Amino acid sequence: MSESERTVVVRRAEELWSISSRRNFLRIAGMGGAVVLMPGLVACGVDEAVGPNDTGPNRNATDPVLLDLRTDIGIFNFLFLFEQTEVAYYNAAVASSAFGGMTAEQREVISDLRAVETVHREFLRALLGNNGVGNASFNQSALSAAASSGAMILRTAEMLEDTGVATQIGFGKYIQSAEFLGVAGKINSMEARHAAALRDLREAAGIPAMGVAGTRFAGDDIVVPSGPFAGLNAKIEYADALARVSATNFVATRIQVSSPPATKAGTPDFAPP
Repeated sequence: MSESERTVVVRRAEELWSISSRRNFLRIAGMGGAVVLMPGLVACGVDEAVGPNDTGPNRNATDPVLLDLRTDIGIFNFLFLFEQTEVAYYNAAVASSAFGGMTAEQREVISDLRAVETVHREFLRALLGNNGVGNASFNQSALSAAASSGAMILRTAEMLEDTGVATQIGFGKYIQSAEFLGVAGKINSMEARHAAALRDLREAAGIPAMGVAGTRFAGDDIVVPSGPFAGLNAKIEYADALARVSATNFVATRIQVSSPPATKAGTPDFAPP
């Protein structure tokens, strides 16, 4: 296949959500190809500073990252780093010896999720441009250990997707730009579908959750079961999200928050497992 056949070029915003474009994304990203967003596709005014360390796309992957979460750019760099983490894990899962022992349906879903998260990662990279933090570095041994069995792959993938959804919901009230908020909402809806599909696969295979049972598709582990906020999805603030990502030991790059977002009222935290 030629280089031109391994590249998807997106010229208009509406192409991002068309069925044919999404299929091309999956096909090309799954083969290690490139997704190219033309200049001006996303006009979100990405001229804010990332943080006092002035990180950017040329930052060494081992250098620490400082995020100013008072800005949309800082928030989206946090989300960009999380998308990188998801892709790193899915790459490790597909490369693991355990992957071959999973059912055809499970392999298809994990492969598709890897492709979609790769598109999300590259979309955010293009959106942030020179204000992006660049590539993080990852602990390959920790990633491999978390992909040592089919059950572990489904559980870990579910945990990452649940955490991503809860994190993006937590950040929603801090995003200032309507354009950025629209992008975050679209990505979040996809991540929620990923989490639901993984939960359904896990329960159908009889694989117990990490401490919670009987939650096929959606259950009390991610939906508030009672009280005034019953029925709402899990939501966590940035500090919990950062702690959860750090606890996986997947990310070797040190991530620090130089300035937290201004305090705003919102629903109380309800964390995924």
